[in-house]
Amino acid sequence: MQRKAYVPGAAVLLAALLAACTGGSGSGGRAADPKAGATTSAAAPQPGKYRTLADACSAVSHDTLDALLPGLTRIADQEQRDKAYQGEAALTYNNDRRSGCRWKAESTDATDHLFVDFERVVSYDNTVSDDNAAHQVYATKEQAANLPEPSAGSSSSSGSPASPSPGSGSGSASASSSASASASATVSAAGAGGGPHPSASASGSPSGSPSVTGTPADLQPRTLDDLGDEAFIDDELSTAQQRTVTVVFRTSNVIVTIEYDEQPAAPGTTPSSKDMQDKARKLAGQLAGSLG
Repeated sequence: MQRKAYVPGAAVLLAALLAACTGGSGSGGRAADPKAGATTSAAAPQPGKYRTLADACSAVSHDTLDALLPGLTRIADQEQRDKAYQGEAALTYNNDRRSGCRWKAESTDATDHLFVDFERVVSYDNTVSDDNAAHQVYATKEQAANLPEPSAGSSSSSGSPASPSPGSGSGSASASSSASASASATVSAAGAGGGPHPSASASGSPSGSPSVTGTPADLQPRTLDDLGDEAFIDDELSTAQQRTVTVVFRTSNVIVTIEYDEQPAAPGTTPSSKDMQDKARKLAGQLAGSLG
């Protein structure tokens, strides 16, 4: 008879355990879901299109060098001529982030220089993509060039060479001014490890104003809408009649800078602005195509 007294107690204990299990699988069970109430984090910015860079000294063909630097074909010594075609590589601390090359050729008519620079921008800010960081670097360069306001009715793509670049234009001149305000913070990080930038003299005159006196409207320094994602061209003439044409364009997270200058041998001679701009823009189109 005493054994029967323990049966009801066991039944009560079993019922309590079943009730506890049933409560855990109800509304209280949903609270145990680790995903409940969690917020979806923002997707990380996409990396840039380009992960490496081409060698700048190998990026320009001999035919193009002949067109920009006529003195190369007049070098009599074959060994010296081959060395002149090879160019001089610019100092860099990371070939995957920066690659530059210089060429020089003298002739009885003039002395010509060409500099080509590739810069691959990498953002170190998790909230800024490589492309946006590159845009900020480009915007700083464009602002430093101090381009004049386009005249009424003029087109940024006027005066294009015979073989324009197939790149997609973005007409981003208006966006560059706003981006330049925040460029200093991200640009300093994005350009780290890439080596020195080209000299500022190529992108702006010492006085801070482009030399546009007497230059037709379609040859003045201006933005270009038919080259890469965004681009501009600068054209300066020094008091010594040395003309420097600079083309800068961005394609995704790579910025390309071309500096082309000519110093005439004869006093009073002025290099042709149209001829030099056409040659520089044609080279820019070729480089944009090779990047793509």
